[in-house]
Amino acid sequence: MRIIFYTLVLCLVFSCNRKEQADLLVYNATIYTLDSTFSKADAMVVENGKIVATGHKDVLQNRYNTIQQLDAAGKFIYPGFIDAHAHFVGYAKGLTELNLTETKSWEEIVKKLDTHKSSIADTTSWIIGRGWDQNDWPDKAFPNNEKLNTLFPNQPVYLVRIDGHAAIANNKALELAFIKPEDKITGGEYVTNKGKLTGLLIDNALNKVVDIIPDLKEDILKAALVKAQQNCFAQGLTSIHDCGLDFKEVERIEQFQKLGDLRMRLYILLSDAPKNYQYLTKRGTIKTDYLSVRGFKLYADGALGSRGACLLHDYTDKPGWKGFLLSTANHFDSMAAVIARNKWQMCTHAIGDSGIRTMLKIYAKHLMQKNDLRWRIEHAQVVDKDDFHFFEAYSIIPSVQPTHATSDMYWADDRLGQERIQVAYAYQQLLQQNNWLPLGTDFPVEDISPFKTFYAAVVRKDAKGDPADGFQKENALTREQVLRGMTIWAAKAAFEEKEKGSLERGKFADFIILDKDLMNVAEKDLLNIKVLKTYLGGEPVFIRKQ
Repeated sequence: MRIIFYTLVLCLVFSCNRKEQADLLVYNATIYTLDSTFSKADAMVVENGKIVATGHKDVLQNRYNTIQQLDAAGKFIYPGFIDAHAHFVGYAKGLTELNLTETKSWEEIVKKLDTHKSSIADTTSWIIGRGWDQNDWPDKAFPNNEKLNTLFPNQPVYLVRIDGHAAIANNKALELAFIKPEDKITGGEYVTNKGKLTGLLIDNALNKVVDIIPDLKEDILKAALVKAQQNCFAQGLTSIHDCGLDFKEVERIEQFQKLGDLRMRLYILLSDAPKNYQYLTKRGTIKTDYLSVRGFKLYADGALGSRGACLLHDYTDKPGWKGFLLSTANHFDSMAAVIARNKWQMCTHAIGDSGIRTMLKIYAKHLMQKNDLRWRIEHAQVVDKDDFHFFEAYSIIPSVQPTHATSDMYWADDRLGQERIQVAYAYQQLLQQNNWLPLGTDFPVEDISPFKTFYAAVVRKDAKGDPADGFQKENALTREQVLRGMTIWAAKAAFEEKEKGSLERGKFADFIILDKDLMNVAEKDLLNIKVLKTYLGGEPVFIRKQ
């Protein structure tokens, strides 16, 4: 008997020694792996920041010895959300500025500025604000700067519209930027009335003022980025495509990441500027676990809300006006040639049907056939019915933000008319072109919440539940399509689908634990889902307080 006993002990010891070592076992969960079959598991194992296995708890426990175990208490686990189009640095900077979102009138903004004035010690420093939207006001006309000039005769004030394509500057700011009533600019407008500047700047007209606003001090910027990062983690975001930064901002981000202050995984598109092309040519593409830079963000036109989107036919609510391109077609064509030659990614903001058609034809010229360069049209809001075929024929990827549809729906048909609105925000139709579609928020233009993205895409309603029957429901996406758009398809849009976007062996252990199941919860409860925990590389970066 003693021999049998020792034999069993030796077998158990040998069996344990044969187990693979790992850092973490997560179990008692419904895990959506987002693999090609949309499979589910109830447990997964993490080692050195990456997934090594998914499956059933008993099987994994027999195979692995883990240092830690996490009981998910029957909750729901998904890959960390990836925002395929946002402005992370812009959002961070906005946290240091005056928040004008959800203001209901120009008078409310002026009152807010007047209150803010007393808290500013330095009466010569810039007052920066962002978030106003005249479409939310009873009087939907653009404001002028007369009241700002009275309140702040010697202090520069610059207030950006929510979409970033228009702004109001007071006379002091215009003076510092050397803007005069007779000035003209391609792709923008210094708005005047009776020969005087009103302070309203449209699209490229913003640049002169932006160029003279002092940069944030390094410590202030770092603190803002860290706060922005934590806000993102709290929403379940673990990766973000930041669309349009200068190389100096990239280098500051890289510095903060190396110091360990910034852990958000960022896919950065450089802005369309000679200095940025020269930088990437000299340095080459950048790729680390936290930072990837291999493409450029261009702007074909402006926004529909400020009537800067370039349309094939007149705006319905402004006869004689079609909007405009922000640069010449020749510029876009020459940049496409440079980008194609270097095998970089080209991503172009294009909202109006004319702007989109211009870019689709330029893309087609340089891509020539199906390909895997993954050039993107950002927003793709109003696509002419005769132009959808370009996306499939040349493997062009529409990158869309579903909450734009539910934000714009209150006034978009006034801009476009009944015929054009039918092919606007056509996400299901766009998805069918290539059978995958990256989704984003465009924050801070829209809310940071990926749950609002999910809700708007599936239900086609805004956060208030309007309209009752949904907005153009024929272009709603299924829950699985939206979840893929916020994870694996967003990763694919950045050439990162082999390292993130699903919970599969060899990929980053970036995952979130939710209190409810996105795939099965009632529509009315989608916006009430809470992120309980967010993990990055197998380590917790957000835990909701009880």
